[in-house]
Amino acid sequence: MKVQSFTVGPLQENCYLIVDDSTAKAVLVDPGDEADRLAHAVEASGAQLTAIWLTHAHVDHVGAVAPLVEQFAVPVALHPDDRPLYDRAPDIGRTYGLRIQPLPEPTIALAEGDPVQVGDLTFDVLHLPGHAPGHVAFIGHGAMFSGDLLFAGSIGRTDLPLCDPRAMNDSLRRISKLDASLVVYCGHGPSTTLGRELVSNPFLSGLARPVGS
Repeated sequence: MKVQSFTVGPLQENCYLIVDDSTAKAVLVDPGDEADRLAHAVEASGAQLTAIWLTHAHVDHVGAVAPLVEQFAVPVALHPDDRPLYDRAPDIGRTYGLRIQPLPEPTIALAEGDPVQVGDLTFDVLHLPGHAPGHVAFIGHGAMFSGDLLFAGSIGRTDLPLCDPRAMNDSLRRISKLDASLVVYCGHGPSTTLGRELVSNPFLSGLARPVGS
């Protein structure tokens, strides 16, 4: 598995290109902006883009979806609970000074426990609401694509419309029981490991201890 990170847009969101080397298939996770740059990266990888996976539908995570779907004709995977945010993204984007094209209909409805695949790679979908009602993480092959659930040293906001602080706490408690060696690819900021966050992140420390600590 090869993972490339691209920090895009004025809100400095992280988009990830996951490539399965054995099949030359790829997906983009959370293409938030700079569609031309992301399209060039896909083409430069030599892999075939097969889908766009969204951890959630906040405007900084979906801004490049429409032009990429237009160019590559790939399905979009989203949890249905985030449709209100997804459908209103162009209007919400304007409040932040962002121009977002009307988004294509999501064609893959993500659900708790579902597997999603890119080539021969399979990831589990965990529904982890709090930052957004349909927020998910993709977990597999030693990695967790956490969206805005967990950051290095912090967590996603819970003061935006449709956020739920209690659900966020439940979701953090849930991931605290996962394998501490997971590499966490965050929606903003640097990557980290779950084990590091369990002992140093003030929002996560004390929920669980890494194995062997």
